[in-house]
Amino acid sequence: MTTHGFTLTAEGPFDFADSLRFVEDWPATSALPSDGRSLRFAYCAEADWRPIGVSVTGAPGGVAVTTTRPAGPAIRGEVARILSLDVDGAGFAKLGEADPVLGDLQRLRPGLRPVCFWSPWEAACWAVIVQRSSMLIASRIKQRIAERYGARVEVDGHPYTAFPPPVSLLDAGGLGLPVQKEEWVRGLARAALDGLLTTEHLRSLAPEEALAELRALPGVGPFSAGLILIRGAGAPDAFPGDEPRLFAILREAYGLAEDAPPSAYRKLAETWRPYRSWASFLFRATAYGVMDERD
Repeated sequence: MTTHGFTLTAEGPFDFADSLRFVEDWPATSALPSDGRSLRFAYCAEADWRPIGVSVTGAPGGVAVTTTRPAGPAIRGEVARILSLDVDGAGFAKLGEADPVLGDLQRLRPGLRPVCFWSPWEAACWAVIVQRSSMLIASRIKQRIAERYGARVEVDGHPYTAFPPPVSLLDAGGLGLPVQKEEWVRGLARAALDGLLTTEHLRSLAPEEALAELRALPGVGPFSAGLILIRGAGAPDAFPGDEPRLFAILREAYGLAEDAPPSAYRKLAETWRPYRSWASFLFRATAYGVMDERD
C-alpha cells in the first residue's frame, strides 16, 4: 500500500512518548495496540468523511507521520490537532513560573499536551455512549459500532477500524444502546452533517458561545459540551466551569474551601489563559492517570 509522509514540528515543550503512554491507557481509543514507539489509528477525515489510516512516531522536535491517503493541509491540520501540535505551546511553561502548583505538574509531566479524539463528531458520540456507563463497557460498544458501520484500514500492516462517518449512523439502529441514546446519536449525526460538529466551526466561536451551542445538541450536557470542545475540537483555552471531578482535584491542589462556588474555580482558571484547556487536562491526567470521561 502506498503511504504518504510528512513531519510536524512542536512549538514549545512536547513529549510524544508521554502522549503515547496516555493513549495506550485511554478507553475512548479502545486500547489501541502499541509497540511503545508508534501511534496508529484510523478515522474519517472531516473534510470528506472518508477513512484514512495514520501512523505517528517521535522525531526530533516533533513527530513523523505517514498516512494511507495523500495528506493535504486539512489532513495535516487534523493530525496536528489530535496531538495539540497546532498550538504554540511556548507560553504554557511560563504559566508554571507564576503558578507553583501548576509548575509542579509541568515538571512531573514535561511536554504532555492534550491528546484529542480523532474528531469532534467521534468525541460527541463517545460522550453519549459513556453517559451513565462504565468506560470499559462504553469502549466495547463504540468498537462494535465501528466494526459494524465503519471502514477497515491497513496501517503498517495491521488492520484498524475507523469510527463511522455521520452519514452511516444517520438512520442506523441496533447500535447496542438504549433507544434514547440511539436517537441522540442520530441527532448528532445530523448536526455533524450540518457542519456544527467540526473543528473549524467550533474553534471559530468564542469558547463560551461554542459551549452553549454544543449544550443545545441532543444528549449533550455541560460536561459533554466541554469534552467535545476541548478534547474533540482541541480548543486550547476553554474552561467549562462545571466539572465536579476537576473541581475536586483543584480544591485539593490549591486548598480551596469545600463549599467554594464555581466562580472560584473560574477565577483560578483565568490565570491559565490562553491555555486553560491544557492546564485542566494536565491536572486531570496527572490525578487520575486516565481521565474519567463520563457525565
